[in-house]
Amino acid sequence: MSAMIAIREIVCYGYHGVLPEEQALGQEFRVNLELRLDRFAPERDLLSETVDYREVVAIVLQIMEGRPRLLLETLADGIASALLRLPGIGSVKVSVCKPHPPIPAVKGGVAVELSRTKEV
Repeated sequence: MSAMIAIREIVCYGYHGVLPEEQALGQEFRVNLELRLDRFAPERDLLSETVDYREVVAIVLQIMEGRPRLLLETLADGIASALLRLPGIGSVKVSVCKPHPPIPAVKGGVAVELSRTKEV
């Protein structure tokens, strides 16, 4: 049996982007995750048998609020790599969204989504 944990709309503030004003002023970002577990024990009700969402969110915030990156792709890849190091996670789908990019015609935001699987 497999399981997927979804964590939606992790809202954070960072200084990522190519434009100097993005790096100076910062902006809001939103991260969505799908975590496929490589182990799942539905008969037990123990946190030790699954992934602690608090730890996952803390890792995302550390990356998003940390060292500025130019590309959303780099942020998503960094998040995926860090989460795949956690025990119990077999694969991840990461979406990093810039809801208010400094592009006048874009009103719905821009996002990058990537999927990665733990290498065995």
